[in-house]
Amino acid sequence: MSELEVLKVREEVLQAMYWMRAEGIADEPSARNLSSFLAVPADMLDVYLERFTAEGHLEPTATGFRLTEAGTEAGKRSFADEFSDMTGSTHGDCGADCTFCNSDPNAAASCLEQTGEHVHQH
Repeated sequence: MSELEVLKVREEVLQAMYWMRAEGIADEPSARNLSSFLAVPADMLDVYLERFTAEGHLEPTATGFRLTEAGTEAGKRSFADEFSDMTGSTHGDCGADCTFCNSDPNAAASCLEQTGEHVHQH
């Protein structure tokens, strides 16, 4: 297993688990549940799940795996990045304090340079 493959699978697993929990599908999915959801053979996924557990992203439970705080943050970030075009706020959706939606372009550019992204907090 290459490190690039580990990164790809980690992102997919954490993102899927974050989404499954947020949608009320599963808080602690089993390797089999994740395997079906991600279309990855269970025996192949087991090796990755063990590694992600050792890295502190997952905790084993009686029924499967649960995201740790670090796993939740990584899954959340990955999910937000992956679906930002579909879930992001649109121009004008923010309150009066949003520099991107309500201030001059220079203020918006400065904020973007400092943060690296336009994140709406609703």
